[in-house]
Amino acid sequence: MKKNTLLLKRLGLILALLLFNLSFSQNTKLSGIVSDANGNPIPGVNVTIQNTTKATATDFDGKYEFSNLQNGVVTIFTSFIGYKTAQTTVQINGETIQNITITLDENVLNDVIVTGVVSPKTKIKSSVSITSLDVKQIEQSAPRSTAEIFRTIPGIRSESSGGEGNSNISVRGVPISSGGSKYLQIQEDGLPVLLFGDIAFATADIFTRFDGNVARIEAIRGGSASTLSSNSPGGIINFISKTGKTEGGAIATSFGLDYNNFRTDLDYGTKIGNNLYFHVGGFYRAGEGVRKTGFTSNNGGQVKFNITKEFERGSVTIYAKFLNDRAVAYMPMPVQVSGTNSNPNWENVPGYNATNGALQSIYLNHNVGLGPDGELRRAKVSDGMHPVSKAIGVNASFDLNAGWKITENGRFSSNNGGFIAPFPAEIASAATVANSFGAGSTLSFAKTGEQFNNPNGLVARIHMFDTQLNDLNNFMNDLRLTKKFDKIGITAGYFKSIQNISMSWLWNSYLQEVSDNNPRLINVTNATGNLLSENGLYAYGTPYWGNLARNYDTQYNVSAPYFNVSIDATDELSFEGGLRYDKGKVTGSFAGGGSTTYDINNDNVISFPEQNVFAVNTANETAVHYDYDYVSYTIGANYLFTSRQSIFARLSRGASAKADRILFSGLDYLDGNKINALDFLTQFEIGYKQKFSKGYIYATAFHSKTDEQGGYEATTNSIIKNNYKSLGLELETAYKISDAFDLRGGLTYTKAEITSGDNAGNDARRQPKLMYNFIPSYHFSGKKNTFGLSFIGQTKAFAQDSNELVMNGFVIVNGFVEVGLANGLSLNVSGNNLFDTLAITEAEEGSITANTVNYVRARPMPGRSISMALSYRF
Repeated sequence: MKKNTLLLKRLGLILALLLFNLSFSQNTKLSGIVSDANGNPIPGVNVTIQNTTKATATDFDGKYEFSNLQNGVVTIFTSFIGYKTAQTTVQINGETIQNITITLDENVLNDVIVTGVVSPKTKIKSSVSITSLDVKQIEQSAPRSTAEIFRTIPGIRSESSGGEGNSNISVRGVPISSGGSKYLQIQEDGLPVLLFGDIAFATADIFTRFDGNVARIEAIRGGSASTLSSNSPGGIINFISKTGKTEGGAIATSFGLDYNNFRTDLDYGTKIGNNLYFHVGGFYRAGEGVRKTGFTSNNGGQVKFNITKEFERGSVTIYAKFLNDRAVAYMPMPVQVSGTNSNPNWENVPGYNATNGALQSIYLNHNVGLGPDGELRRAKVSDGMHPVSKAIGVNASFDLNAGWKITENGRFSSNNGGFIAPFPAEIASAATVANSFGAGSTLSFAKTGEQFNNPNGLVARIHMFDTQLNDLNNFMNDLRLTKKFDKIGITAGYFKSIQNISMSWLWNSYLQEVSDNNPRLINVTNATGNLLSENGLYAYGTPYWGNLARNYDTQYNVSAPYFNVSIDATDELSFEGGLRYDKGKVTGSFAGGGSTTYDINNDNVISFPEQNVFAVNTANETAVHYDYDYVSYTIGANYLFTSRQSIFARLSRGASAKADRILFSGLDYLDGNKINALDFLTQFEIGYKQKFSKGYIYATAFHSKTDEQGGYEATTNSIIKNNYKSLGLELETAYKISDAFDLRGGLTYTKAEITSGDNAGNDARRQPKLMYNFIPSYHFSGKKNTFGLSFIGQTKAFAQDSNELVMNGFVIVNGFVEVGLANGLSLNVSGNNLFDTLAITEAEEGSITANTVNYVRARPMPGRSISMALSYRF
C-alpha cells in the first residue's frame, strides 16, 4: 500500500513538473526593438524566424514580439526597404529580449524585380531600365490620383490633369497621338488591366486604383516589355499586391482641408494556418473633389482580397477585386492667352479660375436621349468616370525537379460602367455663338429667360461626352515553363487574352456660360422668335462636329507564344533575348448614327431639337472580321564591373494593335491587310548603374523610332497619323545625406521629332525637352516624424504638331508633414500644387492671334489642395 502511495506521489510530481514545463514553454516569448545605427527605433520592419512560419512587423516604436516559442536556439531575419537584411542567432530561455540594429543600404539596385523579366532578378544584374516605388516613396509625392504617381518615374510623361483616370501617358518621347497609354501597359500583379491602353473613354487607369493593397509599383521602360506583354513596346507599369505573409494592417481616414473630400482606407494581412496567408483591403471615398463641380462627384470604392498557400516547392494565390467608383472627369477648360505663339501669356479668364473651376454645373444634372437600342435613356452627369470591375484570378508557381519551373497566372474580369463629362467644343463670344444659329439669333438664360449677360461675355458650346461602357470583360492568362541548365535559362510561354469592347456614344449639345461657379444654361432664339433649344440643350447629337452617335460590339481574341533565353556567360557578363508572336482575331460590328423625330421629354410636343434626334442606327451595322499579327523581339546584355557597378545595352522592337480607334467607316474591316491595325516601336538603349555607400545613380540613354498608321482622337475629331523618332537620357538617383535627411530625384531629356507628313521636322506635340522631379525628405525626433517636399516640373512644349503655340514650362511643388502621435498612430498633412501654379498639360488650339486676347481650350493641372489624414498601423 505504501509502495502504491509512493508511486502515485512520484507520478503526481512528474505530472506537475511536465505541466509546469509545458506552461513555461508555451509562455516563452522573444521580443525586442529594431533600431538604426543611431539608436532610433524603426517601425514596419519585417521580422521572421528561420524554418518556421512565424513572421511579424515592428510597431510604431520599433518593437517586435513572438509568443508560444520553445526554448532553444533560433535564427531571426530582419528586413526593411533601404536597410541591409540582418541575420541574428538568439538563445531563447524563458522570456528573452533581443534588440537588433540594422544598417543602411541605399542600394535599391539590389531590389529583386519581377516585372518585364521571366525570372526574378536584382536590378543591377538586369539589362532593363526599371524603377520601383514603395508605399512611402509614393506618399512623398503627395499624389491625388493614380496618374500623378507616375509623374515621379523617369522617362514617363503622365498628363494627370484629367482627374482619377483618362490620363495621357507616354514613354520616352513616344507620341500621345490618340489619348490613353497606347504604347504602355498598366498591369495588376503581372496581367494587363485591359488589353489595350488607349480604348476611348475606357483607358486602363480608369479601372485601376492605388490603395493600401499595393505593396509596390514597378515600372519598366522599353527593354523586354515588348516580348513579355501584348501592346506594350514602350513599357509596363505593374501594381504588385501585398500577400499577408507579414502580419499587419492599417486604417486611415483622410479629408480635404480646403476642398470637399472624405476617404477611409483599411487593409490587413496575416497567417491563418500552416503556410497559409491572406490579405484584404480597400477604400471608400465621397466628395466634390479638388475642383468646384457643385455636387458629389467622387463617390465609390474598391475591395481586394487574396489568399496564398505555400508548399514545399511553390505557392498558389487566389485573388479577387471589386471596384465600383465614380470619379469626376476634367475636360479642357477656358484659358485666356495673349502675347504671341512663341511667347504667350497664359492666365485665368475673368470669372473662371482654371486651377479650381470645372465645366460641371448643378444646372446640368442629366443627359437624356435615345439609347443604343432606340430606347429612352437618362444618364447622371455626376457619375463621371464610373468603372465597375469584378475580377477573380489565380497565380501559381512551382519549382519542379531537374531545374524545371512552371508559372501560371490567369484572371477573368467583368468590366462595365460609363464615362460622362462636358467637353467644350467651342469657347467664343455670345455674338459669335448666337450668329452660328442664324443672323438675328439671341441668347437668354434658360431658367429665368433673362437676356444673356455675364462679366466675360463668353459662352461654351458643350458636347456632353456620354459614353456607355456596356461590356469590357476580359480573360487574361500567362503560362510559362522554364528550364534552368548550368548557366543557361530557357523560358517558353503562352499568353492568351479575350477582350470585349462594347460601348455606345450618346452625345448631346448644350450652351452654357463661362463661369467657375455653377455655370448657367443658355437658350437660343432665332430672328423670328422661335426657341431653338430647351433648357440649354440645342441638339440631340453633336451637329457642330457632324454628329457622332456610335455603337461598338467587338471582341479581340489574342494568342501570343513567346520564347526567352538567358545566358550567364561569366560571373560578370550575361545575355538575354526573346521573341514573341502576337496573333489577333477581331470579330463583331459597329454602327454609326442617323436622324429621327422623337418626343424625348414626353410632353406630346415636338420641339425644335426633337425634330432631329441623332441616335445609333441599329439597322445599318458594319461587320468586323479581320486578323492581324506581328513579331516582337529583344536582345540585351549586362556586364558587372563590380558588385556595385554595371552597364547594360538592349535592342527591342514591338507593336501596339489598335482597337476601337479605327472603327470608323471607310475601311475594309473584313481584311486585316487593308486597315491600319498596327503601330510599331523600335528602341535601342544603353544604361549605367552605380551604387554608393549611401546612394545610387541610374542612367539610360535611349533612341526610339515609331511608325504610326493613325488613330482617331475624339477631342479633335480627327485621325492623327505620323512617324516619330526620339533621342534622350533618363537619370534616376537617391542619396542619404545623413540618417535624418535624404534626397531622391529623376530627370529625363527627350528630343522627339516628327519624321513624316506635313509636320516633318517638328517637335512632337506636348513633349517637353526636359522633365524632372526632386524629392527631399527630413526625419526628426527619430523616425517618428517626417517632413518632405517634391518638385515636379517640365520645360515648355508645343500644343500641337504644327509647332506654333507654346505651352509654358512649370514646376509643381508638393509637401507633407507626418507626425507620430502615439504607438502606431500618426497624423499627415499634405499639400499639392502649393503655389497654385497654372500648369498647362494640353491645349486643343494649335495657334493664337498675336497681341490680342485669345480664348483657348486647355487642360491645366488642378490648383492648390490641402488634405489631412489620420492613420493607425497595427
